[in-house]
Parts: sequence; structure tokens; C-alpha cells
Amino acid sequence: MNPRQEFKYPRRRLIRFLLRMLSVPAFGLVSRMEIIGRENLPNKGPLLLVGNHFSFIDPVSFVRIARWPIEFLGGAEFAHAPGWVGLIPWLWGYYPLYRGTGSTYGLKAAGAVLSQGGVLGIFPEAGNWAEVLRPARPGTAFLAALTGAPLIPVGIHGLNDVFPSLQKNKRAKVTVRIGEQFGPFKVDGRGRDRREQLDEIGHEIMRHIAEQLPPEKRGHYSDDPAIREAAQGTEVYPWAHKVEGEYRGEIH
Repeated sequence: MNPRQEFKYPRRRLIRFLLRMLSVPAFGLVSRMEIIGRENLPNKGPLLLVGNHFSFIDPVSFVRIARWPIEFLGGAEFAHAPGWVGLIPWLWGYYPLYRGTGSTYGLKAAGAVLSQGGVLGIFPEAGNWAEVLRPARPGTAFLAALTGAPLIPVGIHGLNDVFPSLQKNKRAKVTVRIGEQFGPFKVDGRGRDRREQLDEIGHEIMRHIAEQLPPEKRGHYSDDPAIREAAQGTEVYPWAHKVEGEYRGEIH
């Protein structure tokens, strides 16, 4: 089957429209959200919307700011989120990446979405196990180079304060800062040379995201040696030896 037919863009239009409309009063109810840089959002794709991943509700902030149908690429399991959180991606629909399997299903879907002029939301760190910026996993750089899609960096700050603040009958201050478009990227060569190019693209992506965050949250991409030192250890990937979907017949 043609990937464009298998992964048609856009999809789930009605439910996604309703969820997006609901996100506006929902964020207004639980937070004081400030969105900076809306003028940097293009009118159409193809586009990779990339952001830091400090909170399990980061994707919902992408839904809040999106002006176009947006797809998501993300981990098949939500290790650092409460059980009920799975309801949101189930309703919205997303393309899962099965960690540790070598499955190409998610990347194939992402490429098909971008080839149709779509917009894809992705969090290059591939998990929310820390609250400072970490190096990107290789998938986002690979996808950017493969498709030639431009990128928009987004810095999300304050979402981890939402639920603790609600327990105190307060609304947390949340800032979503949207940066200027950058890219596209391409790589050439083979083997180690190609991998080094992809690694540098990953670092470039994270540097653009870092510019949208408060200085103390920039972690490995801070200009301050003390902040970089404090971030040491957060780069260790928690799922390095985990296999998702292996025993449920979910690997594509």
C-alpha cells in the first residue's frame, strides 16, 4: 500500500477539532498560560514542531498553539505519566514508536505525513524523565534529514507546576515560546560520517529549543558551565534496554 494512502493526512478531523477547542478553556482553567511568538508559525506544512519534554502533558500544549491539523510521533508507552493520561493520545490518535524494537512504523508514518504537507509534533529527547534540556535521540535528526522538512522550536515551561498549584487552589504560570523557523537539513556520506552529521543536527535542534527556555532550564545546552555540570547524568536514556510491545503483538 502507498504510504500516503495508509497514513492519510489529515485524519480524525471532528474529534481533533473538538479537543483543540476544549484545550483553550481547559488551559485557562488550570493555568495562566502565555503564548509568545505566534507570528513565527507558518500557515502550512510540511513542518516539524519540536519542543522540550519536561512534562507528560507537553503534547497538549502543542494542540493548544497549533493552527493546522497536527500529528504526533511518540513512545508507545507513557512510563512517567499517570494511567489516565493514555486516554488523551487514544482520543487524539498518534503514531507510536516502539522503543528497543527497531520498528520503522512510526518513522514511516511520519515521513508519509510530511510528504503530504502535514505538520508533525515531536519531542526529540524522547521522554520526560528530567526537567532540564538533554541531548536529542537520533530519530528527529534522521527524520528531518530524510524529509527535508523545516522545523519550528518550542520552549515549554511551567507545566510541571500545574497539578501541584491546583492542590493549593492556584493556577500555575505556564509559558510557551515559539521560535523562528530553521532548517531544512540534509546529510551525505555513509557510516560514521553520516552518523556524526546526524548527531550534529540533533544538537542544532536542541540549541534552537534551548533559546526558547529560561536559562536555568537549558541543561546540556546552557552557556553556563555550572548549569551544564548540574545536568550531568540526565542524558542517560532510561529505556536503553527496554522493548515495548514485544509480548503484545504490536510491533509493526
